[in-house]
Amino acid sequence: MSGMKAVGPVSAGERVEVMDVLRGVALLGILLMNIEAFVGPMMESITGVNPRFSGIDRSVDAAIYVLVQGKFIAMFSLLFGMGFAVMLERANAGGRSGTALYARRLLALFGIGLVHALLIWSGDILLTYALLGFVLLLCFRRTPVSRLPRWGVALYLLPLLLTWAMAGFATLAQQDPQAIAEFQKGMATQARQMAALVDGQRQAFGAGTYAEAVAQRATDTGAMLGFLVFFGPTLLGVFLFGAWFMRSGTIPHSAAHLPLFRRLRNLGFGIGLPLMLWSAWTHPTMSFSQMSIGSAAAQTAAQVANLLLMLAYLSAIVLAMQLPAWAKRLRWLAPAGRMALTNYLMQSVVCTLVFYGYGLGFFEQLPRAWQPLFVLALFALQVGFSHWWLARYRLGPMEWLWRWMTYGQRPAMHVALS
Repeated sequence: MSGMKAVGPVSAGERVEVMDVLRGVALLGILLMNIEAFVGPMMESITGVNPRFSGIDRSVDAAIYVLVQGKFIAMFSLLFGMGFAVMLERANAGGRSGTALYARRLLALFGIGLVHALLIWSGDILLTYALLGFVLLLCFRRTPVSRLPRWGVALYLLPLLLTWAMAGFATLAQQDPQAIAEFQKGMATQARQMAALVDGQRQAFGAGTYAEAVAQRATDTGAMLGFLVFFGPTLLGVFLFGAWFMRSGTIPHSAAHLPLFRRLRNLGFGIGLPLMLWSAWTHPTMSFSQMSIGSAAAQTAAQVANLLLMLAYLSAIVLAMQLPAWAKRLRWLAPAGRMALTNYLMQSVVCTLVFYGYGLGFFEQLPRAWQPLFVLALFALQVGFSHWWLARYRLGPMEWLWRWMTYGQRPAMHVALS
């Protein structure tokens, strides 16, 4: 049709710089969160402060839980929602719906995520993003901008209804010996299942062969997908916040929305941080064998705090980008953000080869207090590599592959020499 333009990928000149910086920051935060799941059993790393730690190890673990865990996966998810909005907006501007193109993009991401989850690391998030991306595409492609935050809040908080329902049932069951016995039996079964996963991960990743690790990753991936009904709505809600940030013009024209970013920063640090501290103080570790009104309140506080602190971090970065001295420093992270997919997968490859039994075998050998230093060293290498690579090539290796799989045409790779 003559009124339609071909929809192509975003060129270097069209990129929103602050998004690349945010991706770089999110990569660092995700590695700070994931490193515990590389060094030891993954299922032990998702329950808050690990009760096995003491002294400086426990202090570091608590700091990561309060300041990092849940916040940067939310930022990464927000950026995924922004990317969704960018692609569809460009398609609409070209006179197309963009549905088929985005579906191909999601199918390609699903394939990459499946390979990552089964062959490299079962803590993969790409598979989940691809599956939820189809929900985003089918249900929210035409949602008016003004409704995106409302849907975002509703979906983000939806899983908490189940948490409170379980806590309420546990409280009411105290009046009925038979009911409480059945409830406790169910919780004990759940706790045994989680303990079995932890033991399986410890054996397969700490001392097993590569084939045994792949088998365990298949088990882990199935378990994680089973949990999708619980945490999927939360991620989908964050996607919608990201779509709002783009479609409302708040991120593309951030300099015109500085009062909003100041309010989000102040709200996040002023309310989100105290909520998170209270949650960590009262219930530092989530138990799979117990549920109460107190634990439900702590989980609710942590869930709300994760979102508020993520928005505070994002806003602080956007505001810092308005200051020349800070903008110059933060721009060093942009190349890592432009290669976010490559760097995310590279983190998994490097860490599994360092810590798993079929690699160097340092599983459960690196103290928790030293793990952030390992993260900073690896991330610094990634930033340097990203600068080197993008000085020579247009795209990161996995970005190049993903784009080829999406558009069906092999992209140009080498930077044109002037």
